[in-house]
Amino acid sequence: MDFAKIVGRIKAILGSPRTEWPVIAAEPATIGGLFRNYICIVAALPVVTQFIRGTLIGHGGFGVHVHTPLGMGLLGMILHYALTLMVTYVAALIVDALAPTFGGTKDPVQALKTVAYGWTAGWVAGIAMIIPWLGWLVAIAGLIYGIYLLYLGLPHTMRCPTDKAAGYTAVTVIAGIVLSWIVALVVGGIFGTAVLTGASATGMHVTRSDGATVTVDPDSALGKLSAIGANTARAAKDLDNAQKTGDVAAQQTAMGKLMSGDGKRVATSLSPQTLQGFLPDELDGMKRSDFNAQRSGAMGMQISTARATYSDGRVRTLQMEVADAGNVRDVAAVASPATPTTEDQTDRSYDKTYTDHDRLVHESWDVQTKSGEFSVVVADRFTVKASGNAEDIDELKQAVNDLDLGRLALLKNAGIGDH
Repeated sequence: MDFAKIVGRIKAILGSPRTEWPVIAAEPATIGGLFRNYICIVAALPVVTQFIRGTLIGHGGFGVHVHTPLGMGLLGMILHYALTLMVTYVAALIVDALAPTFGGTKDPVQALKTVAYGWTAGWVAGIAMIIPWLGWLVAIAGLIYGIYLLYLGLPHTMRCPTDKAAGYTAVTVIAGIVLSWIVALVVGGIFGTAVLTGASATGMHVTRSDGATVTVDPDSALGKLSAIGANTARAAKDLDNAQKTGDVAAQQTAMGKLMSGDGKRVATSLSPQTLQGFLPDELDGMKRSDFNAQRSGAMGMQISTARATYSDGRVRTLQMEVADAGNVRDVAAVASPATPTTEDQTDRSYDKTYTDHDRLVHESWDVQTKSGEFSVVVADRFTVKASGNAEDIDELKQAVNDLDLGRLALLKNAGIGDH
């Protein structure tokens, strides 16, 4: 196994996919070889990261250390890994079966190449989940970029006409979503039924009308996700055209549309100065210090953050943060209600994530150190977090609620427009 070759392939497919896909399509390979020499290594990255995060590092901070028991963590990691490999192969079978529908050529090895290298962005970005709370934004960006990789790769690997690549990509993404949900249900210990055959359980069916189209209940979670997949596939075509022309401004606009999940709108996160306005000089009798705000961006994403420390000079010290990642709002709107309730508890601490009044909430608390964290997602766009030392978790909750969350929610469409 050549690890240098694996790293080189990852860099090439992520950095220059338009030139790398023809190379991938032309090189000889076998299903077993693809699994041994690439998939088994790269697909393990997010799985191992989740094990490290949940079992070895634990959740929380500021004295909170909630860990998944080692035995349960190892079992979950092994099960997750095995199901990931299985889903990769099943997804390749689906890509292969759909090829004639979109004018392509069936080839199981090329189909597995498509899935393996198209999913590379999502697997690699999954490493970011080790970052508390906001790491999922990076993971989402990786998944969206993976849609772009699929769009570029299908004409080379499956030999479909370029004008049908967007539709082929959209159907492939929907299949991947369903399969991923199955894995999440099994690994999470929640057993249910998900049928990829047009059953009403998913609300999806495939029809033929001048080609293949996918019809989904638009109000269902799968319907919203499928819309994101279809929109992103169209945005990927715009990005591909912009890269061919060499127009840097057009490339930046197209990448913004790609990462939005909407496929049409480019979003600019709020200015650091605007976010600063939500952190008052004084909070519940504590004075503000260590005040800073910044905006950063890459790969079509923009994230603005404002942070401040509040202290009463004696016992209480809180860190407050307001963050904005506007161009993943549409994806977050689907992800928030679909996020399952989780809770880990020990004799001295707990860590849980849940949805309260359509807002995704995370809280953790350590009884002995009297420290913890409380975070809430506002308007599927802004993250507001309080962390540090307090008398109890209710003080952290109150600190978050003392900020003007209603005024922040009114800015949910700020900086978002058609381009």
